Amino acid sequence: MNDTTHIRIGRDLEVRRLGYGAMHLTGPGVWGEPADPDHAIAVLRRAVDLGVTFIDTADAYGPGTNEEIIRRALHPYPADLVISTKGGMLRSGPDDWNHETPLYIMPLGRPEYLRQQVDLSLRRLGVDRIDLYQLHSIDPTVPLADQIGELVRLQRQGKINEIGVSDQPGVSVDNLAEARRHGTIAAVECLYNIVDRAHDDVLAVAEREHIAFIPYFPLGHGDLVGPLATVAKEYGCTVSQLALAWLLHRSPATLLIPGTTSLSHLAENMAAADITLAESEMAAITAAVDDLALPTFRPTKSARQT
Repeated sequence: MNDTTHIRIGRDLEVRRLGYGAMHLTGPGVWGEPADPDHAIAVLRRAVDLGVTFIDTADAYGPGTNEEIIRRALHPYPADLVISTKGGMLRSGPDDWNHETPLYIMPLGRPEYLRQQVDLSLRRLGVDRIDLYQLHSIDPTVPLADQIGELVRLQRQGKINEIGVSDQPGVSVDNLAEARRHGTIAAVECLYNIVDRAHDDVLAVAEREHIAFIPYFPLGHGDLVGPLATVAKEYGCTVSQLALAWLLHRSPATLLIPGTTSLSHLAENMAAADITLAESEMAAITAAVDDLALPTFRPTKSARQT
């Protein structure tokens, strides 16, 4: 059985492995202010009350407003709270993340742009140094050495503590290896869940090299809830708890960021950390899910990547 409590990110950041993803605390389409800012603030504060010590956001969420609402809710931050943000992706409007239509988000990894975005995130979050800063999407038009190299320069200047890489729909073993040639990578974020395990190879590297592996879409795009209900019922838990507990037990390298705007669902998610699964149960759950032959969810590639 794997440790389901804490993980170290890089040199000195230790967090609980069940964190919180703040993306949906924005307006429709991950754009603009949330409809009820006071409720969004209440959700963030409750997450911390329930023991969350890792919050994931990005400058693209809003854009910018997600970082701002985190500051309004939690600043001055608890000493043990780690906030991860991301930069390097352009947004075109509230419909560009609609998984049923082509996406118009575009990676932008030019060094001068990344430097600007780090400075803006520092201001919006109200900090002097960002705990974990991830390259949100690798820009194929800019050498990765330049993208990671700029983040390394900002790290040396004290504006970034640890560096991570994220991508849509996921970082490959090859570009993770290349990124590591140009800087120390403390975290990698990929689409990964109980059904979609295409990035098992990246997870294996992360586990071996002590890199935090941050899976997003633990329930696909919500389309796994119905099909997984029967399996979850057999284990006396909800679908979201099953998906999160499975990820926690899948590897000690996983660092989870489930997102919700519901206070009750937040508490339900956090209770997944209390679920213990033996290796035989993990194997049985995986086999049961595989028998369902569920389709995997793949976000459409951005305009620049097609």
